[in-house]
Amino acid sequence: MIVKVMIKREVTQGKEKEFFSQLKTLRFHAMDQKGYISGETLIHTENTNRVMVIGTWETIEDWNAWKENEKRIRLDAEINSLLDQPAVYESYVFSKYRAAAEQGFPPPLQKMDL
Repeated sequence: MIVKVMIKREVTQGKEKEFFSQLKTLRFHAMDQKGYISGETLIHTENTNRVMVIGTWETIEDWNAWKENEKRIRLDAEINSLLDQPAVYESYVFSKYRAAAEQGFPPPLQKMDL
């Protein structure tokens, strides 16, 4: 099951250069992780300090393993120090998995109201 992880961040004014440098380092390390497929960084059209990263992973377990990885936690803490508020994490699967969920997809997806 392919998983898309959206990470929304609001960068503190004046910290953009350092933020993007740290983000590049984080992406570099993510690329070596099991299940990593791709990542993209989007900048809000009206507020350029709002940034969303969309990571694509083979499974939610692969993403969770990376999210809980000690190196990632350390790098993420450095990034968080450059933000106005905590990052928001959301993960999604493609809608075609609805049928699978109705047939007993593994938790927690089976509990979702798709």
